[in-house]
Amino acid sequence: MRAFLLSLALLLIIQVPVQAQTAPEPQATIDAEDTTQSDQKIDQRLTSIFEKVTGTEEVNVEVSAGVVTLSGDVANETAARDAMDIATRTDGVVTVEDNINRTLDVRGNVAPVLQGFQDDLRNVYRALPLILLTLIVFIAFGLFGGWLARRKSLWQRVSPNPFLAEIISQIVRLAFWAIGAIIALNLIGASSLIATILGGAGVIGIAIGFAVRDSLENYISSIMLSLRQPFRAQDHVVINDLEGIVVRLTSRATILMTLEGNHLRIPNSTVFKGTILNYTTNPERRFEFDVGVDGADDPVSAMQIGLDAMKQHDFVLDDPLPGAIIETIGDSNIVIRFTGWVDQTVTDYGKARSYAIRSVINTLDENGFTMPEPIYRLRFDGDVKGLTDKILSSPKHGAKTASLSEKTPNSPAVKVKEPPLDVSKDRHLEEKVAEEREQTSEDDLLDGSKPKE
Repeated sequence: MRAFLLSLALLLIIQVPVQAQTAPEPQATIDAEDTTQSDQKIDQRLTSIFEKVTGTEEVNVEVSAGVVTLSGDVANETAARDAMDIATRTDGVVTVEDNINRTLDVRGNVAPVLQGFQDDLRNVYRALPLILLTLIVFIAFGLFGGWLARRKSLWQRVSPNPFLAEIISQIVRLAFWAIGAIIALNLIGASSLIATILGGAGVIGIAIGFAVRDSLENYISSIMLSLRQPFRAQDHVVINDLEGIVVRLTSRATILMTLEGNHLRIPNSTVFKGTILNYTTNPERRFEFDVGVDGADDPVSAMQIGLDAMKQHDFVLDDPLPGAIIETIGDSNIVIRFTGWVDQTVTDYGKARSYAIRSVINTLDENGFTMPEPIYRLRFDGDVKGLTDKILSSPKHGAKTASLSEKTPNSPAVKVKEPPLDVSKDRHLEEKVAEEREQTSEDDLLDGSKPKE
């Protein structure tokens, strides 16, 4: 079956060119009658035409039996082709012989160009009033669009967001310039050029879109962030593991001041797609820490004693209450996790946590709970008892022991004065952020009057 189909296909391929060769195109027939009068008419007709066509005035025509022979001088190849084309299209002409001499002289080639330039200048001069009117219309539309775009109060009523209001005003400005250009082109009769310009602008727009894709993504992210308002100025945030205090939101980046006082700019596209942790949104924040007690101690009693110690501090909130749980049980200790809540608006998180840890440790120590230490077991081979007796009976060791025993009872106990518990919120970073916001005139897209997402 495959062989039959292949043979049929080959047969069709072979037959197609054969049929094309055996069917020649029909050609015009040549009149067999006397054509003397026709030759005279062709000669007169072509001579009159060449006398009126620029560049073919010196072309000579000879006609015999419908065969036209062109001779004479022309300035360039273009004029010769025009003469040949005119003769070929004349009725009654069988064929055309080209005996035209191309002189390629300077005058014959430059004169048509100069004549065309003069004609263009005359056309421009006649069109000056229309061109002036076109420019007036174009500039008037552009100026009106610029005046309308500067009416910020109008666009802020349309869109309360300042960033969107600015975008709308720029779109209006460009729209009026485009309308003015379209009307101007229609006035001068170049309406067909509008479609060409729009098509080219579309192609160029696609190419530019691919080239500045990241910039466009960042610009769109700025619009979305200005609408959503995920944070406020002075907020303590963490954006993709980058921590700091929010300074402002611009049309390109989100500006933070790190906890070390450094200036940090994050592209808005990264902020919009990233994970945002805002510590300021909820004023209440929980702190936690782990404390280990000896495995022989009662962990429930340690939990209660530690909670009582934490509750004695005013900065630890009663609602929610502090808590304690047994986190893990180790080889020689029990790890207890204590938690407490503070109000971040008045209490410094780090200070409160530090004081709470100290209070719990001191209270547990005072109540007889021991903090576990690493335990090492040593193994000696041989007479350990004889070695120990020898060390203890040595004069040097005995003298040292006596010296220590004499000094220890007489050494006064060193008392450390407890500093006052200052857990007030650290305002240094907030002051630096406020100072920078006042000194910098850069636009801020954060709006405190809008609800925060």
